[in-house]
Amino acid sequence: MVSLAPGVAAPGGAGPAPHPLVIGHRGACAYRPEHTMASYETAIRDGADYIEPDLVSTKDHVLVARHENEISQTTDVAAHPEFAARRTTKTIDGRSLTGWFTEDFTLDELRTLRAVERLPALRPGSAAYDGTSTIATFDEIVALARRAGVGVYPETKHPGYFASIGLPLEQPMLVTLAKYGWTERTDPVFVQSFETANLRALRARTRLRLIQLMEATGAPRDLVVAGDRRTYRDLATPEGLRQIAGYADGIGVHVRLVVPEDDGRGAPTSLVTDAHRAGLDVHVWTVRPENGYLPAGFRAGDPKAPGYAAAHGDVGGWLTRLYGLGVDGVFTDDPGAASRARDALT
Repeated sequence: MVSLAPGVAAPGGAGPAPHPLVIGHRGACAYRPEHTMASYETAIRDGADYIEPDLVSTKDHVLVARHENEISQTTDVAAHPEFAARRTTKTIDGRSLTGWFTEDFTLDELRTLRAVERLPALRPGSAAYDGTSTIATFDEIVALARRAGVGVYPETKHPGYFASIGLPLEQPMLVTLAKYGWTERTDPVFVQSFETANLRALRARTRLRLIQLMEATGAPRDLVVAGDRRTYRDLATPEGLRQIAGYADGIGVHVRLVVPEDDGRGAPTSLVTDAHRAGLDVHVWTVRPENGYLPAGFRAGDPKAPGYAAAHGDVGGWLTRLYGLGVDGVFTDDPGAASRARDALT
């Protein structure tokens, strides 16, 4: 039986990392619509070490940054009558989704759309920028990172699905990174995936650092399709981590795999220690500033007050807790808060 019961971290994994990374999750999407150039520029200005694009493909096999290939929640596509007939239903990784999908549009067609805030009720300040940004290409994002002196942390989104429709993500991603001179382990690049098969394949093709993503529940889609019964929690055991170390350089994990308690103040699991013993870095996701996303012990204000969920809580305190547990990096929607909390420790 796999167990991630809370326990005191063992020696060797305890204590803060020397300089944990601040990873701008979809940019600085607490303040600008996610995956836009404005969001990435804000993340860089606020102190992010890396900016994180989720990569999906267009019909003409150009990589663009969207959290999902279904774009009805993050663009104004529904307001474009010329694309009304493209609304369809597809099964993506076992889920039935209805909407508009990037793989049904050329890049030129996608460029006619404008990005919108996915959570306007929670983030009205970001929603004020609706309609001001186009969809960004991976090439544009890497060029920005190079100019700004920060790294990139791309996620291959639904890699098995995109490979199945003849639009694999890995080759154009590697070509773009190589165009800007990033091919080595020492370069400021991490490539991440929730699936395992494409990371194993990438290990044979690149020296760039690879990160195995892990949910708190469920299992990698490629393992499910293959009939492999292992779950993410199986991968998070010492044996699972040793297997991951054979093809990846680190893990990107849901915070609940590190701090399982609802209030965020309980004892941690041994995951950070176990991963470090296996030679893996640990990056946790996702730290957001709003009460609605923070653990109960780090929320602020009156829960009955209007707008409580959208109000910012003690995100600095939550970040300080995570840094103190020895994580090597945090994915955050608020890179400024993460940078300030880290700098306060030094």
